[in-house]
Amino acid sequence: MINYDALYPKLVDTPLQAIGEALPSLIEKRFSPEHHGVFDKWQTALAALPTITAESTSLDSAAITATSKTDSETRTLIEESLKQLHPWRKGPFDMHGVYIDTEWRSDWKWDRLKDHISPLEGRTVLDVGCGSGYHCWRMAGAGAKLVIGIEPMLLYVMQYFAIRHFIGENNTYVLPMGIEDLPTKLEAFDTVLSMGVLYHRRSPLDHLMELRDSLRPGGELILETLVVDGELGYSLMPQGRYAKMRNVWFLPSVPTLELWLKRCGFKNIRTVDTNTTSLDEQRTTEWMEFDSLKSFLSADDTSLTIEGYPAPKRAITIAERN
Repeated sequence: MINYDALYPKLVDTPLQAIGEALPSLIEKRFSPEHHGVFDKWQTALAALPTITAESTSLDSAAITATSKTDSETRTLIEESLKQLHPWRKGPFDMHGVYIDTEWRSDWKWDRLKDHISPLEGRTVLDVGCGSGYHCWRMAGAGAKLVIGIEPMLLYVMQYFAIRHFIGENNTYVLPMGIEDLPTKLEAFDTVLSMGVLYHRRSPLDHLMELRDSLRPGGELILETLVVDGELGYSLMPQGRYAKMRNVWFLPSVPTLELWLKRCGFKNIRTVDTNTTSLDEQRTTEWMEFDSLKSFLSADDTSLTIEGYPAPKRAITIAERN
């Protein structure tokens, strides 16, 4: 079930061939029981998934969907197996009547950006920090020729394989790597998506340059990140945690973010959406039972985090590589 056999031929004699050459050794390292203590549990969960021929699949609806006539016993088996891959953060998905109500309503983010980006028909796309691959499949559903997601958290890669088991590959592949594992200066992708990654990087400018170097000249970056209100030049660096997260480094103002992009070699920079995250968009569910946004905000004033910083606000900024 865990293989990339269909991907390798698609990379040969293309600018992405270097990824195919580096992938086997990386897979051997990452997909080993020694790399993660519960890997065997995840493998067992994948192996327990029933093989079902879908009557239809959908990559362009709010929930990535596979449908068929299944009985309650089969649906119970699907649900029990998929819940072994808890927590599910990005989605939603609907697999043969089992609705995976993920922590994030990732379809809301998609709706906020889809009308602002270049048409994806025929494009080669990279999704950095893609999680379970939800947005990868949405981009495939919008016509992308090839979508490669990279995700260093192995659990989310396993979730991708679970969903792929039911809906097929659809020219969409989630690889167990971070952006630092990509060959340098690929200059190969038509579109690069980075959502919810920049504020986790100690050097946000280096990350923007990595994204730039993954794009072909004229390629398009779709960037979503946490921002704060402020003038040009202002950014917030939390003293410790931000919304209970340890690894948050810089939250720029929108003008500062756009300046960063300009300095890093981007043009035609425009912020197309800013949105304060709501308790309906990010929340605890039976598929993600840990603390979520409600627990990260001040009980006395939900416009502030529990640490007293401005509550999470996210911007979507689109730019082209020079």
